[in-house]
This record gives sequence, C-alpha cells and structure tokens, in this order.
Amino acid sequence: MTFRVGFVTGATPDKWARAWRERSRERLELEPLEETGQETGLLDGSLEMALLRLPVDRSRLHCIPLYDELPVAVMGHEHVLTLLDEVSTADLDEEQLVLPHRSGWTPRAEQLTWPAMTEKDAIETVAAGTGVAVVPMSVARLYHRKDATYRVVTDLEPTRIGLAWPINEDRDPAAEERVQTFIGIVRGRTANSSRR
Repeated sequence: MTFRVGFVTGATPDKWARAWRERSRERLELEPLEETGQETGLLDGSLEMALLRLPVDRSRLHCIPLYDELPVAVMGHEHVLTLLDEVSTADLDEEQLVLPHRSGWTPRAEQLTWPAMTEKDAIETVAAGTGVAVVPMSVARLYHRKDATYRVVTDLEPTRIGLAWPINEDRDPAAEERVQTFIGIVRGRTANSSRR
C-alpha cells in the first residue's frame, strides 16, 4: 500500500518523509500541488493527507496548523524598492502585482490584467523588470534567481501551512493508523511515544 501525501509549492515535507521511511515499511509518495485546487486530491480520495496553505474547508477536512510563512515582494534586482531592507503595502501601492489575487491585498494603482501563471512564471516575469509578485518567502527562495530579489512585506498577514486530511468516519483501521502515524511524525512524536 502506498501512503500519498500532497504538498503545495514551498512546503517542505522532506524531514517528515524521512521519519516516515524510518518507521514504516509502507511506501510514502509525495505529490506536488498547485495552490489553486489544493484540496482536490484530498476530496477525491487520491491523497490521504496534504500540506496546504490555509484556510481550508474545515467542514470537509481536518487540519492542524503547522507554521507561518512571511509574505515577500519579489522584484527585479534593479528595482528601486531593492534600496529598502523591507517594504510595506504603502511602498507597493503604485506597483503592478503580477499575482494580484494571491496576497489578498490590492494596490491603489490601476492593475493590468495578467494571464494565468504559476509562481515560477511570475518570478521570471518580475525578474525581467515587469511588476512585483507577492508570495510566501518559501516560494521566493524555491524559485530564487540571480536577476531577482525579495523584501519582506511588513504589514501583510503571514500565510500558514497546515496538515490536512479528509473527515471520514468510515476510514478503515489501517488507513486511520497511517494518518495517525503521520500526524505523530509531524508533531514530533518518536516511534516510542504515546499519542496522548
């Protein structure tokens, strides 16, 4: 049996995957997920668990919040905002946001209509000198480029990564044991720890 765990871009399941492999004979498969539609695999049954960006649908999913990610503005390395150590939304008010829907904040400047793009595409776009992308710091680090840099946005709320799994009262005991084992690993319990 394969235990399938999804993860959104920037989430790092590696340390938990290593612990799983040390404790379990069952194969663990990690599946990258796009943030849009991140819950789909859990709801259609193709994934047992996933590391997702919150919020998630709590009426259909259990979720344990794990950690926060700082929001950053990614820009070309010659952009005027690189002169600052960190930026605020006031500093970004006249900028074109390449991923305007991701941050939950909209600048005052009239925004262009951008084609749909991934975070990687957005960072390539801003590296070319067009616009600014607001993304979690983990995403900016993952797609780091020499011709782009980032600054923490001080007055935007952090994003949060959580471990989610479907609410399923009829889950068979073996599947429930796998879920509980992975929860224990994420929470730092050792193989000899009690769940209590």
